[in-house]
Amino acid sequence: MIAEYDRHLAATPAGEGRYDVEVPAGWAVGGGINGGFLLSLMVNALRDALPAMPDPLATSAHFLSASVPGPAQVVVGVRREGGSVATADVELVQGGVTRIAATVTCGDLDRFAARGSASDRSLAEPLALPPIEECFASADAPDEVKAFVAMLGRFDLRLDPAHAGWGGGTPGGTGVVQSWWRLDDGREPDVVSLLTAVDVLPPVTFDLGLPGWAPTIELTAYVRARPAPGWLRIRHATKQLAGGLFEEDCEVWDSADRLVAQSRQLALVPRPMPS
Repeated sequence: MIAEYDRHLAATPAGEGRYDVEVPAGWAVGGGINGGFLLSLMVNALRDALPAMPDPLATSAHFLSASVPGPAQVVVGVRREGGSVATADVELVQGGVTRIAATVTCGDLDRFAARGSASDRSLAEPLALPPIEECFASADAPDEVKAFVAMLGRFDLRLDPAHAGWGGGTPGGTGVVQSWWRLDDGREPDVVSLLTAVDVLPPVTFDLGLPGWAPTIELTAYVRARPAPGWLRIRHATKQLAGGLFEEDCEVWDSADRLVAQSRQLALVPRPMPS
């Protein structure tokens, strides 16, 4: 049986680098569709255009306008293909309007892993979270929150209580949100889903007492390795909120304690949640 997530990512070739897709309402958050899921949708189409280099090593995306549920097209323009990487411009077009413009550099993570050498090292400490059963489950969110954030029905999110005081009206003020995460249907993580993962947590501004939808202006994501099966651990953090903007840095760790994805995005200070 095909997992719901994969059905939502489906892309049909339409010729001349175009792919027909359907933007699902189930990934809505506030007034738009989750940006990380949309990047996964775009990259899934790009993989068809570049089958020998299927992995999105580096993605830089500009969010030009909010996408809505319904038909859309992914438009792929390969700029360079050869050697160990390929680079392409990828756009999500809906109603004749470009919603997202991205540049993606792809390669084969298996080939890069085979180049491992004595110089390989990680200076990052694996993300430590409380046991899953001690964390706050997204399934227990109030009905009004689930209505505002429809994508909560697509996965299992378990928030670290140490950075989730905002759920009870007492934000911690640390600018950090971190959680366990996995897709529904027992669907294991892969490189495409990592682009969803880097944008799936509540904005870090919740922990600063500013709840609501925070529209992304630009997001850059790096996929560093194929994730092992099992839960992912995700941490978002910010150091600067000023002038109506904030940055959000993300780390994604897999069940084998490897840093498998990183991202940074610039976003607008959230719009208020509906009362």
